[in-house]
Amino acid sequence: MINRFLLTIFFVLILSGMVAVSATAQTGANATWRVQKYDLNVTLPQDERSRIVTARAVLNIKNVSGSPAGTLTLRISSAAEVTSIKINDAVVDFTKAEEKVGDALSLQRVSMRFGSLAPEAILTAAVEYKLNIKENSAAAAFAASGGHFLPLSFWYPTPNSWYFTRGADTAPVRLNVMAANGATVVSSGVETAGIFEQKLNGQPFFVTGNWDVSNQNGVAVYVPKGVNAEGQKRAAELAAMMSEAKTYISGILGNAPDVPLRIVANRRGGGYGSGGTVIVDHAVFRRSKVDSLTAMSIAESVAKMWLGNAVSLTGEGSGVIAEGLSRYLATQFLESKYGKDVADIERQRQRTAYAAVSKRDAPMATVSPLDDFYYPEVANKGAMVWRILAKRIGATQFAGAVKANSADGNLTLAELRSAFVDHKELADYFFDQVTDMNLLAGTPQVLGAETKVALRNTGATDVTIDVVGTTATGERLTTTTTIKATSFGEVIFKSPNKIVRVEIDADKLYPQTEYSDDIAPRDTTDSDPLLAAKRHFDKQDFVNAEKTARTLLAGLPRFDDLRVLLGRALLAQGRNADADKEFKAVIDEKLPTARSLAWANVGLADVAAKANQNDAAIKFAEAAIFADADYGASLAARNLRNKIGYASPGDPGVKAFFAEFDKAASSNRKADVDSMVMSGEVAKFASGVSGSTEQWQTQIVQIDWLDVNTVLVETNTTVKLLTRNSETGTAVYRLIKTGSGWKLAGVEMFEVR
Repeated sequence: MINRFLLTIFFVLILSGMVAVSATAQTGANATWRVQKYDLNVTLPQDERSRIVTARAVLNIKNVSGSPAGTLTLRISSAAEVTSIKINDAVVDFTKAEEKVGDALSLQRVSMRFGSLAPEAILTAAVEYKLNIKENSAAAAFAASGGHFLPLSFWYPTPNSWYFTRGADTAPVRLNVMAANGATVVSSGVETAGIFEQKLNGQPFFVTGNWDVSNQNGVAVYVPKGVNAEGQKRAAELAAMMSEAKTYISGILGNAPDVPLRIVANRRGGGYGSGGTVIVDHAVFRRSKVDSLTAMSIAESVAKMWLGNAVSLTGEGSGVIAEGLSRYLATQFLESKYGKDVADIERQRQRTAYAAVSKRDAPMATVSPLDDFYYPEVANKGAMVWRILAKRIGATQFAGAVKANSADGNLTLAELRSAFVDHKELADYFFDQVTDMNLLAGTPQVLGAETKVALRNTGATDVTIDVVGTTATGERLTTTTTIKATSFGEVIFKSPNKIVRVEIDADKLYPQTEYSDDIAPRDTTDSDPLLAAKRHFDKQDFVNAEKTARTLLAGLPRFDDLRVLLGRALLAQGRNADADKEFKAVIDEKLPTARSLAWANVGLADVAAKANQNDAAIKFAEAAIFADADYGASLAARNLRNKIGYASPGDPGVKAFFAEFDKAASSNRKADVDSMVMSGEVAKFASGVSGSTEQWQTQIVQIDWLDVNTVLVETNTTVKLLTRNSETGTAVYRLIKTGSGWKLAGVEMFEVR
């Protein structure tokens, strides 16, 4: 009895352990099933308040394990209610369980049994389910004004987790979505009578909304309704960029996949792209030029048409190809379009993002999407590694190896490593080890007509790099050297002119744990040059902020984020003309960040206001607001505009909305407040308003029309809660016009203190 009791306990513990580690185990296990095709029929709610999505997913799934299999586990959002499953047209029983994914996320695991199927056999799983999406998010949103469902909302069933180390499920997709109120549906692939057929591999997604469509350069651009001439100009530039990126990458990876190209403006989900369709932030069409993040998103999405869509990426380390190789190719495209100096700034941003996680990363061949450093590592370090290999091998040979190993429609990291066998030691270091490299340059030592510089490589692989010496007269001298692994080196500059500065790995090829000591004497102790200047700025030490920014800009003259900080430091010192020059230089940059554009416009508005050029100041302030790129910039622009005394035209409908909202909030009628809020939006805010408010008073200050159906309303709001004193301050609300009138869709600012 005792032995049988202990045996029972033993098996219970084993089974409990298996459940606890199931999500983690799957990330390193071989797949049993792989989806061959998704066929999805989705019905979105047909009224404004409902949050229930009904769906039917039919999956064709192959047994890829090499052994017979009679069980299947599908994973889906915990918000899904699965009502029925058929396997090969036969209804089957199923069980549900929670599957923990990291500390903050859980998926729902739906398991079933059936008659065993042989290896390579294909079954059909038909799943009927409903989704209750209580609150809109970056991954899933729907409302009367539109919405989107992206893969990482886990809205469809699939056997392999989206976090599977060996690659999540991708397959051709047939998608039919019934949207509400005549909204347009956009996905990837060929559209016929509202049904999208994507023949390439992909993960199901869609966007709904109401757009004006601009067709240019073979690209359909879905722009916000009523966009102005400047917005149409952005649409043309984005279309041209996507077309040029396709041509450029075709020259590297071969004939382009035959899919329609689409760019879709959306409030959320900007940057996601698959199968020839890419989502961009709708604010892009209100900015004075295309920003760097949008450009990279489009170029990377084009690269992924080959890497992940036309060619399936599987096996451990597949993210290094999907994210890293795509980013490398996208950056190369930007270099071809805008020049090396602009591309180097993109590489600087990538390097800075990786440096933030470089001291706690994992080997790229085995890193999992469950790791919080996964994307900063595989995308940015990955891009750096492919750049090194392409330089070692030669661009033509590198492209040939990628194409040759992709010819069968599948590509793995192991295949590419085998193709670069002559550089095995280098590849093994980058893919199988964590970063331990730090390249250091010593202070130049002048000896007669020569200058010696000591070098060091702490990494476990040899490096071949350029070392650049700068003379007192600004002349740059370059020499190439190799430093052995975990060893020291030396270079000698034969010049009668004194070398005052030296930089190791001047082209910044190698991933490192520290970048600030690449230069001697050091400019800063920070790997992030922007942080080095901002530290002084935040302390209001504007003189040293200026000094640091100018020093760093000498080596990074196109770094717009740093130049904005320089302009702001000059402005704080009262040097308005100098500041104006720097802000205009940012506006004129070929590919600035959206944040830089916003702050540069704030700076120009401030300069104009101080010169009593109020019309110009208002114009620049509004450009910063419409850029919708940075909270601080938007707040500063609003404060400056109000200080000038500008008043925008009123709107009777907006005024009436807030009169009713104030009544509903002050009387604590939750149902009335909820009726004025767009379904799925600002739920916590609405709940707080209707829970404990004694007084709510809104005075409209400014109204900014983003498009024909969307406004930002700046207000002076006074609030008194039951247990607090009255508070007053600026609040900015986003209102969207629906068939039933204006609805509150966002609280962009709430500076009520």
